[in-house]
Amino acid sequence: MDHVAAVIVDIVRSRALADRAAAQSAVVDCFARAEQGAGVIGSLRATVGDEFQGVYASLADAIRVTTLAALTLPEEVEVRAGIGLGEVVEVEGDISDGSAWWRARDAIDEAHRREDAGESAVRAWCVGGPGDDAGMAASVLLLRDHVLSRMKARERRIAASLLEGERQSDIAARESISQAAVSQAAHRSGAVALREALEALPEGAR
Repeated sequence: MDHVAAVIVDIVRSRALADRAAAQSAVVDCFARAEQGAGVIGSLRATVGDEFQGVYASLADAIRVTTLAALTLPEEVEVRAGIGLGEVVEVEGDISDGSAWWRARDAIDEAHRREDAGESAVRAWCVGGPGDDAGMAASVLLLRDHVLSRMKARERRIAASLLEGERQSDIAARESISQAAVSQAAHRSGAVALREALEALPEGAR
């Protein structure tokens, strides 16, 4: 796999959770939902402890999947993600190596570092090689994380539904509110801008 997006995910403050096993299951389930319709080379799966790994066909796929997954997680569960751009080389069985994995590790370490330095909203970072769009991606992720950090539970549900292409009338019926209220919440929370930003990501981004 010459040029893909490898993603490493971990659970934020996992040791403080009352049920870590349930949180781990929720992460896998939410990423499986987010991966529907995306370019998935290797679905996100648990590896060691509270860490997960997945491989996506493009940078745009990785950003969209991690965004939708973050929106659909239970309120008490947050994840951190590192996106690495490069190659993935199959070694043996389920074991793989390559520059995309090294950079994904560097990316999640950078997300950790920024959070520890006081950038409390940071939940993802991207690292690539020469000619990659990692700088653009990191900027998008910074803004995305700021928007997500300010969303309330209902706003997150509305945003997730919009990203999945659901009609506002159907969202309104499920939330037991008016369609106008859905529209107002979607614009006020940044959900509409988020959807448009993700749709504008070039499929050729690398």
